[in-house]
Amino acid sequence: MSKLSKKEARIRRHRRLRHRISGSAEIPRLSVCRTDKHLYVQLVDDEAQATILSGSTLDADFKETGLKANAEGAAALGKLVGEKAVAANIAKVVFDRGGFRYHGRIKALADAARAAGLKF
Repeated sequence: MSKLSKKEARIRRHRRLRHRISGSAEIPRLSVCRTDKHLYVQLVDDEAQATILSGSTLDADFKETGLKANAEGAAALGKLVGEKAVAANIAKVVFDRGGFRYHGRIKALADAARAAGLKF
């Protein structure tokens, strides 16, 4: 039996999580994708297969903060997405960490989104 690469292991974890997690129009899925340089966040309605809103470290709103995609920047992105969601009358979401471990940038983003008013 060969050892899985980090990427393969993450994809396997994400598949396992997605069997239990799905979003709807009332309670969308907060999907997080982390790369080496950037973070991407989407609120997804899985029933309609549509993205309700999104945000990333490449957006103009985020670039105005002057932060990078580190833990501090992840917290700022979580706050931005949380505020957008609350403005769109979305108060409750299901958090999809994308197979990434819940620490560092992922945890900072989730905590900031909670502080902005999202419940999960």
